Amino acid sequence: MEWIILLVVVVAIGFWIASAYNGFIAWRNKVDEGFSTMDVYMVKRYDLIPNLVETVKGYASHEKETLQQVITARNHAVNANTMDEKMKAEGEVSGVLSRLFALSEAYPDLKANTQFLDLQNQLQTVENDIAQSRKYYNGTVRQYNTRVESFPNNIIAGLFKFERRQSFEVEDPSQRQNVKVQF
Repeated sequence: MEWIILLVVVVAIGFWIASAYNGFIAWRNKVDEGFSTMDVYMVKRYDLIPNLVETVKGYASHEKETLQQVITARNHAVNANTMDEKMKAEGEVSGVLSRLFALSEAYPDLKANTQFLDLQNQLQTVENDIAQSRKYYNGTVRQYNTRVESFPNNIIAGLFKFERRQSFEVEDPSQRQNVKVQF
């Protein structure tokens, strides 16, 4: 009789471990999916940037430093390999794009250019998509991290090396400030 109770306890623990492990796998996959979705939108943004810079060059050729910063930030983002590198590079891109659009204020002809306006609208749409995908990603990271840190799941997380994931956060404090951009 005692061996039956012991067997039931061992089987129950085995089922709990398997269930917890599979739950971690499912949430890890959701986090990865969330980042991949965000990454797709960021790549769309990176593809728009060279066209935007070329359009601005024609009107603001003496603003070479700003234009170079935009291209440099874009190239860092495109060449980023790890999730942390991509997040950091994404912050750089956001910062220099806001400066690029603020620069357009000094050039009324640029603000009236249809190609510039079209690129700006496309970029605004992509920015909205990125914002939505960041929300989804951060939500899944929060839920995953809660599972990793909560008892008794933290025992399984530690045993199978499921580690906390980083939320997507603004690293550059200047990005938290409102930038006045008029179109």
